[in-house]
Amino acid sequence: MIDVHYWPTPNGKKVTILLEELGVPYTIVPVNIGRGDQFKDGFLAISPNNRMPAIVDTEPKGGGGPVSVFESGAILLYLAEKEDRFWPRHDVHAKYEVVQWVIWQMANQGPKFGERGHFSRVPESAGDQSYARHRFNDEVHRLYGVLNHRLHDRRFLAGDDYSIADIAAYPWSVGWQQQGIDLNEFRYFKRWFEEVSARPAVQRGLAVKAGEPEDPASVTPEEQERRRKILYNQRARPAPGA
Repeated sequence: MIDVHYWPTPNGKKVTILLEELGVPYTIVPVNIGRGDQFKDGFLAISPNNRMPAIVDTEPKGGGGPVSVFESGAILLYLAEKEDRFWPRHDVHAKYEVVQWVIWQMANQGPKFGERGHFSRVPESAGDQSYARHRFNDEVHRLYGVLNHRLHDRRFLAGDDYSIADIAAYPWSVGWQQQGIDLNEFRYFKRWFEEVSARPAVQRGLAVKAGEPEDPASVTPEEQERRRKILYNQRARPAPGA
């Protein structure tokens, strides 16, 4: 069984989409990132960077004790390797076509799209954000162009076959409208996006929730202040014994 420590963000949805594609049983363990669950000691024991998702595989291939994996890209590689699907590991050319696009997504698309979202929400009281907004709007547009160029002569990101490279990139592009993107400007990307969107397992993976949404009115001022203190302006955590 795979325990998925999860909140329904693009990074979390990568994992649920792959598990749905694989048909592997899994259990959702909610990690409410708005409440600060990612800073709890139990979660930090499996995800020391206090970011979800993370998984615990209680039945790893070859036996032995449970295996925990954090970072969404590493989780995709782990699950694809275990099930020997969506990652052609026995052909070095095909293997690294997939790997480089998984790493591209982790190093470029996810961080830059995330920063764009962050600075678009920063209130005016925080000061002039125009440079940051301009920079990350441009980066998001550039990265859609990278995807579009890549897909102009191939069906999927790593070639003819659907892989974890596509699963990694897809959830971050679901919000293309909020990202200010006109899909008609990127016709090869649009064709890929529509094909991946039509996959039943992708639709099931996107729909996975982590409990009922919280009513903002139920959060007391004291709890709001507690959350602000742990969620914003984070600095290094002291090491044990420091």
